Amino acid sequence: MVSGPEAAAAFRALHHGRPAGDPLVLPGPWDAASARVFAEAGFPALATPSAGIAASLGYADGSTPADEMFAAVARVVRAVDVPVSADLESGYGLAPKELVERLLETGAVGCNLEDSHGGVLQDPRRHADWLAEVRAAAGERVFLNARIDTFLHPDGGGDGSAERGGDEGAMRRAAEQTVERAALYVAAGADCVYPLGAPPPALPVLRAGIDGPINTATRLGDHSPAELGRLGATRITFGPGWQRRATALLAADVAAARGT
Repeated sequence: MVSGPEAAAAFRALHHGRPAGDPLVLPGPWDAASARVFAEAGFPALATPSAGIAASLGYADGSTPADEMFAAVARVVRAVDVPVSADLESGYGLAPKELVERLLETGAVGCNLEDSHGGVLQDPRRHADWLAEVRAAAGERVFLNARIDTFLHPDGGGDGSAERGGDEGAMRRAAEQTVERAALYVAAGADCVYPLGAPPPALPVLRAGIDGPINTATRLGDHSPAELGRLGATRITFGPGWQRRATALLAADVAAARGT
């Protein structure tokens, strides 16, 4: 288990001074066993995926009770000797001080907090004010990764066309909105911004307009971390990709064992 202010500082340092083609790669453990596999493979830090943990606990994505999510994160943290960041979705309705206290109780040194709820984008200024309260409660003990969902929900709700890259105009609008929100969130104290669903062609635009590290998610077997790094990503995460792959491999093995 690695936790505390020194671990948070070490985790923060991993995001700075990186060559363009060498982004920080953070795999997503969904339980203690997967966390050990990733740590033993040599990854310097881990980032739990809320969707992967939800699936492992038998919940739909976005439906995990806060108590169970924090308990799952704590099990991951206890299992490894590298820093862990936790996906806390939109904060479970907790006040900033309680949210930070509960995160720190798990031993995690960072968290993702998203700016949409129920498929609807939050007002960016109100969300920035809330992030500022989280930062004030956390001080430097937490690496704050502000997820921006403009590519998932173009124009506030939308159909995700910007994420799929099927509408160049939608992608351009989403990029502009992302840059605007990122400026507010960084000013509020975010250490990193996370435009989930941003397609690779949007990364150079985001890199040019955003001050600080950028988290990019990718699917296993899609774009390589080095390629995404050259386009502008500082860190790479995979969401629930590995958990879903492990489940698919298990299903294949079970089918083979049953002769089906």
